[in-house]
Amino acid sequence: MTELILQSVYSGLLQGGSYALIALGLALVFGAMKVINLAHGELVLLAAYIAYTVESKLGWNPVAAIPAAVLVVTITSALLYFVVGRIKTNREINSLTLTYGVGIILTNLVLMIWSADVRTTNSTWMQEAFVVGELYSMRSEVLFFFVALVLIAGLWWWLSRSWYGRAVRAVSSNRDAAKLMGINPGRTELVSFLVAGLLAAFAGVALFSYGVVSPATGSVLTVKAFIITVLAGIGSIPGVLIGAVLLGIAESLTVTLASSALQELAGMGLFLLVLFFMPNGLFGAAGRRG
Repeated sequence: MTELILQSVYSGLLQGGSYALIALGLALVFGAMKVINLAHGELVLLAAYIAYTVESKLGWNPVAAIPAAVLVVTITSALLYFVVGRIKTNREINSLTLTYGVGIILTNLVLMIWSADVRTTNSTWMQEAFVVGELYSMRSEVLFFFVALVLIAGLWWWLSRSWYGRAVRAVSSNRDAAKLMGINPGRTELVSFLVAGLLAAFAGVALFSYGVVSPATGSVLTVKAFIITVLAGIGSIPGVLIGAVLLGIAESLTVTLASSALQELAGMGLFLLVLFFMPNGLFGAAGRRG
């Protein structure tokens, strides 16, 4: 039983890294613009289907699809920003409705282009077992767990050290004051959308490499990304990783000890508990002041 639980925790840890990769883009846009991008999951899904196309048509490893996925998804993300950026009043509610509609459009485009069939990688290299002692996983899970760590560290450095990163934080904190400091909020928000698209591209390729995708997957990914963003608290990039790992382990233990039918319920239960007892999230602004 102990070995089974350890395997479950290990699987949840790796799954949490993948969840963090999916949630980073949503957390960045939410923190920078106070906009919940309900089309974020569909952006990840788009990258996953690009990876499928590269593998099925060219016979390449899905990792080779990353440049194409980054190009297509960042362009789509920029177009989404130009639509959302035109909203001047009640941005939070109106952008919520707008991005939900965009998500539906993207889902139907995926249906039209790739059909409703479930897709997964046929790459032997990606599906081969990776063994650590008595713990087992797929090679792709371990690969993209470390990719997630690198991207999280890179995003944290970018927000902390680069000019545009500090500009994103300034606009998030006080848009009007940022203008007085010579920062162009529109350009800064566009950059945040482009970076979110970049992260979504990596997340989509990772998703295709270790799991299965279908057109309905996008909305599920958006919900998970939103749960992780709330768990982390606004403005906490390391918190995204910790929140994602908690979600991954909670779901994995629920499947092992109870039933796979309760997997989504476990994540939602964790979400509601944190929301009720810690409304600012595990590492939100209020928690840091305390």
